[in-house]
Amino acid sequence: MTKIYIDGSAGTTGLRIRERLNGREGLEILSLPAEMRKDSAAREEAINAADIAFFCLPDAAAVEAAAMVHGSTAVIDTSTAHRVSEGWAYGFPELKGYREKIQNSRRIANPGCHASGFISLVQPLVQEGLIAPDTALTCFSVTGYSGGGRKMIEEYEAEGRDTAFSSPRQYALGQSHKHLPEMQKICRLETAPVFCPIVADYYSGMAVTVPLSRKDLRGSMEDIRALYKACYHSPVVHYEPELEPLVAANCMADRDDMMIGVAGNEERILLISVFDNLGKGASGAAIQNMNILLGLEETTGLTL
Repeated sequence: MTKIYIDGSAGTTGLRIRERLNGREGLEILSLPAEMRKDSAAREEAINAADIAFFCLPDAAAVEAAAMVHGSTAVIDTSTAHRVSEGWAYGFPELKGYREKIQNSRRIANPGCHASGFISLVQPLVQEGLIAPDTALTCFSVTGYSGGGRKMIEEYEAEGRDTAFSSPRQYALGQSHKHLPEMQKICRLETAPVFCPIVADYYSGMAVTVPLSRKDLRGSMEDIRALYKACYHSPVVHYEPELEPLVAANCMADRDDMMIGVAGNEERILLISVFDNLGKGASGAAIQNMNILLGLEETTGLTL
């Protein structure tokens, strides 16, 4: 029986992980009474009693929790805290060589939602030399409001809310979004992209787009398509050769897979990744990484 502990089980991601694990055979979910969830000694005991601990915490709390691990417990951290840290495997197994790193690690950093879309599109192109590491990239990403966590969900679903919530809203205008470090590092870019995230009035789903000019491409549009087809043919991340004329950011809502596509023309190319920010962008990815650690079929418990 594999023992699982979720530190931060009351948050959006923690709740979804708990829901996904409830009823699965071979797993025992450890829990603390509500009044002890912030008790450091109790948390440390629970973490080290588990075979796998999920950290669904703010960054500072995740760093604190990681320091509590002194046994063989494997950690899957869904916060931003360790995504570019040495000694942590980045939990996007569809990237070349990353599944093996996850299998052989006891410290897994779950990717950020926006970052998952960007990295899925850009990392293979840099790795295979279709774009240079010094390419100046831009990215815009539309997400449902659930990506902002409990507080934002309450704001969007409140009665009598401000009319601004009915309109798409661009944020992180200072170009310091917390996902930028992993976007740059995992893609091996010399500079971070100009990143424009947008939150809109729907619950979940995400569409990430990276525009690419012909002058920045060492190859053709067909070379990109061929590379994506070769890289992404799993049930979880798959290349879609024909995109709909209108790409809805919520078309993959309530699912754990990701769709990769290419649009535009030979002069101005659009690289597009569509998925659920709560699925492949959060709890779905965490469950997939847990399955890999346990040597299980990695789609177990996923909605595809």
